[in-house]
Amino acid sequence: MSDNSIAIKENTRVTLNFSLKLASGDVIDSNFDKPPVSFTVGDGNLLEGFEKSLFGMVAGEKSSCVIAAEFAFGVGNPDNIQRFRRHEIESMLEGGDATLEPGLVLSFTDAAKGELAGVVDSVETEAVFVNFNHPLADKDITFDVHIVEVVPA
Repeated sequence: MSDNSIAIKENTRVTLNFSLKLASGDVIDSNFDKPPVSFTVGDGNLLEGFEKSLFGMVAGEKSSCVIAAEFAFGVGNPDNIQRFRRHEIESMLEGGDATLEPGLVLSFTDAAKGELAGVVDSVETEAVFVNFNHPLADKDITFDVHIVEVVPA
């Protein structure tokens, strides 16, 4: 059991339940119906904008705040929308059930051989534009949280 007087700050271990919602009210992620999760402030497991919104809170507190896009998942970069020849993208879909249309999520391999997701932004006669920005870029996020425990890290 934690001492309720320990406030969240750098180098504290926090256990919490949370939900992330869009302005529309659509829930993006939530663990309110699951066991709480734990992280150490500053370890990189939670985006800085979300961490900072927790500073000063203690075990037992609940909060709801809006994290602006630039402090949540970032602002979209127009340079992250890439043009491909339509036949290149269509060849990726051969044998599958996917239809080439805006919103389709595709998997690419980056320079380090890692997987990189891209979302079809638009489809033209000879070209397909794929957006490699984070899917939640440019979106303000409502962060609902219930702090379960705060202990020194």
